[in-house]
Amino acid sequence: MQNNIIKDNLTVQHEKDNHRFTMAINGEIAKVAYQLRDGKMYLTYSEVPYNLRGKGYGKELVERTFEQLTKEGYKAVAVCSYIKAVARRSEKWNSIIE
Repeated sequence: MQNNIIKDNLTVQHEKDNHRFTMAINGEIAKVAYQLRDGKMYLTYSEVPYNLRGKGYGKELVERTFEQLTKEGYKAVAVCSYIKAVARRSEKWNSIIE
């Protein structure tokens, strides 16, 4: 991580109508999109605004998305390659996220 992130100020919002999780960062929006099928969330896409990339926000977004969807009782399938990579590298998430 190049810059330290102030993690306490970052929160993920579940926008159910838009099928995505969002996180506001310095006035910009990072997001994880999903499709809901058979009671599972298929996490299809993640995006962090270009000028915020490489600073650890993507990982923070994905991990907080995992926390939120788990809290809401969903199971998840990582489709996006970045989301898969974050899940695989984490002891907490590698056995929970398909």
